[in-house]
Amino acid sequence: MDGCRLAYHANCWGELGGSAVGVTSITQLAYRTFGDMRRAFADIAEAGYEGVELFDGNLLDFPVGDMRSLLDDNGLSLVATYAGGNFIFDDILPEELARVTRAADRAAELGAPHLVVGGGAKRFDGTREADFHKLAAALDRVDELAKARGLSAHYHPHLSTIVEGPAEVSKIFSLTGIGFCPDTAHLAAAGGDPAELIREHAARITYVHLKGLQREPFAFTPLDRGDVPTDGIVAALREVGFAGWICAELDAWPDALEGARASMTYLKSADLKRS
Repeated sequence: MDGCRLAYHANCWGELGGSAVGVTSITQLAYRTFGDMRRAFADIAEAGYEGVELFDGNLLDFPVGDMRSLLDDNGLSLVATYAGGNFIFDDILPEELARVTRAADRAAELGAPHLVVGGGAKRFDGTREADFHKLAAALDRVDELAKARGLSAHYHPHLSTIVEGPAEVSKIFSLTGIGFCPDTAHLAAAGGDPAELIREHAARITYVHLKGLQREPFAFTPLDRGDVPTDGIVAALREVGFAGWICAELDAWPDALEGARASMTYLKSADLKRS
């Protein structure tokens, strides 16, 4: 897998959440890790990663000059920012796209190659067929705004959204042209085979989220453990000739640095750290 580069998500260095003001102001509702990003960057670099992905809220917390210095001081590249939205409600879609646009502008200014979005709200009274079409149309708009800024846009199927398992993954990608960022743990938790989904949608995949899954009790894990062997996923990436950024991540772990190191140890043993 010549050409692969390894990044890590900074979401493990604090509690995950969003901006509370977003409850009454959609345009301000960003993802956020309530932790010290300076510590996160130092730990990610120490663990041997070349790049970092940030939630949109954390990215926009820093003036562009401060973020550039933080990246440079740790020898890291900003690989991607992650944003999200409901994407199915016509009245608030312009507000959500304005927020995604702000994150995309900042990511592009800092030289990031990728923009990742998740979402597609589940209604209280059940998902409607039209919701998939509304989500797909919104994702096409995300794709357009990303391309206008020199970014590659990717949709990230996610637990708690209307796109979780294999059937929904196939459905949404039949309706939109956006790229596919497979999160191997979310796909497995929703009943999918991440390796097979990578093979099936290989032409859309230029960026990957890689993490382990423990089914009982439910938890995400470093790549060297869990109930979904990472070896088969790596084999699928090799089979389809993947060459690009792979972002390992953990939504939560008692010792964030230890988790990052454990996944890096696995990735080195899998011979993925070649560039």
